[in-house]
Amino acid sequence: MNETSIVFVTAGSEEEAAKIGQTLVEERLAACANLVPGIRSIYRWKGKICDEREFLIIIKTRTSKFEALQKRVRELHSYEVPEIVSFPISRGLPQYLAWVLEETEA
Repeated sequence: MNETSIVFVTAGSEEEAAKIGQTLVEERLAACANLVPGIRSIYRWKGKICDEREFLIIIKTRTSKFEALQKRVRELHSYEVPEIVSFPISRGLPQYLAWVLEETEA
């Protein structure tokens, strides 16, 4: 099993994205959270096509922390059903991956 993962979360404002990222890092649920502004999301929600500006949060974490991270994002997020998707990191600079693990220790 891969020990580290990248999690994508979208947020409707920079303030919300920053609050989520800051909280996850402070609580050691994430080693790092990158905020990417200016994404445009086109999706169907409750029968309506939506076209919105959002912020993407790219989160690096320990794979075993995903459930707790997901729960915390849901507590902090304003969306009824936020995007929270995780991808295992299969390869990376060993020192960086070690840092992710170190920063997400209990």
